[in-house]
Amino acid sequence: MKKCAILSMDNTQDFVIYDQLLEAPLADAGWQCETVSWRADVDWNEYTTAIIRSTWDYQDHADEFLEVLRKIDDSDTHLDNPLSIVEWNIDKRYLQELQAKGVAIVPTTWFGDYDLSKVLACFQQFNVEELVIKPCVSANADDTYRVRIDQLKDSSSMLAETFEQRNFMVQPFMSAIVEEGEYSLFYFDGQYSHAILKTPKSGDFRVQEEHGGRLKKIIPEPALLAAGDNTLKQIAQSLLYARLDFVRHNDEFVLIEAELIEPSLYFNLDEDAPGRFVKAMENRLQRLAVI
Repeated sequence: MKKCAILSMDNTQDFVIYDQLLEAPLADAGWQCETVSWRADVDWNEYTTAIIRSTWDYQDHADEFLEVLRKIDDSDTHLDNPLSIVEWNIDKRYLQELQAKGVAIVPTTWFGDYDLSKVLACFQQFNVEELVIKPCVSANADDTYRVRIDQLKDSSSMLAETFEQRNFMVQPFMSAIVEEGEYSLFYFDGQYSHAILKTPKSGDFRVQEEHGGRLKKIIPEPALLAAGDNTLKQIAQSLLYARLDFVRHNDEFVLIEAELIEPSLYFNLDEDAPGRFVKAMENRLQRLAVI
């Protein structure tokens, strides 16, 4: 029997996960499905394919996580998304490469170590009153800070400790995320699947459900869909899944992140999405002669 490992983590408490919605369409397609922590001591050769899903603690153990994925990649098991994509996407500096290919991204300054004077200069550079500071390797908005210029000096020691000898990025706070929301487009095996709009709870700027964000399914306007299609084209890799996050800025949709490792795919907001995912997975595995 075809066997699928859904990669998760040891402690899923306080996280909102929808991957269980894949179980029925996988079973209907003749798959045995198991949710497996990426830290589990298992023989990966037992599985036909392993799909990275809710591995949302990897950012604290990035080297260990990558080593596990390398073991899976070296086994008889097919890994999605591919290891090469994970290695490229795990550090947000991939955005520089996409920008060089013409993809519009949120304006960003990149740092390799914390320097108060240089971070302060970003307020003038971006002509804003608030900045967002976040690590280049992160998930679920961990260690992500929204700061005003009058707060920065008081927060500087904490930020210096957080980002000491750590690559991080500074961006203007995008007020449109609060006023309008963050858009996410989902693609399965290179084909558009569905889209949602995420808005933060009152007084916050983080749109994740774990932080109180509100989500709804939408039909994307043509300009948004075109931005998503172009971004996927510029990534130019074979992917089982992709989530592309955008915000409206200066009358265009700019890329916040291309989530290609372990994005929530919000199967709960489109009842046909789990079935589309499984069909895309099978088509891909057949094309690659895995099944």
